[in-house]
Amino acid sequence: MKNVTITVDEQVAQWARVWAARHNTSVSRMVGEMLAERMHQEDDYETAMRQFLSNTPVPLGIAGERYPSRDALHERD
Repeated sequence: MKNVTITVDEQVAQWARVWAARHNTSVSRMVGEMLAERMHQEDDYETAMRQFLSNTPVPLGIAGERYPSRDALHERD
């Protein structure tokens, strides 16, 4: 574990102490868990983005043909 010093407004610090006490934890653990969750979210996003971008594009139609009009797609006259 590594110690980190953070600076927050007094109101935020008070809220964090109350929240931590209600959840039977410490402010330090609460902040650590929040940061770990954020890190995992970003890792998951990066993994999903790499996977998506590694897919080969799929053509939407036959080369040289025009796409159908909006009206034709929605069977409008």
